[in-house]
Amino acid sequence: MVERIKNFFREVKVETKKVNYPSREELVGSTKVVIITVLLVAIFLGFIDISISRIVNLLVR
Repeated sequence: MVERIKNFFREVKVETKKVNYPSREELVGSTKVVIITVLLVAIFLGFIDISISRIVNLLVR
């Protein structure tokens, strides 16, 4: 059992050496894209929410 655990961690070490990590510039660029996308979706959903709320209020009156 202990040997299997050791083997697992050896394999993990080998696989982590194969990982291609992004550069700082790529990471900053991707983060900006995510933040802008989240803001745009939040604004869109807020607009839809307000619109539907007003329509429902008009129908209820």
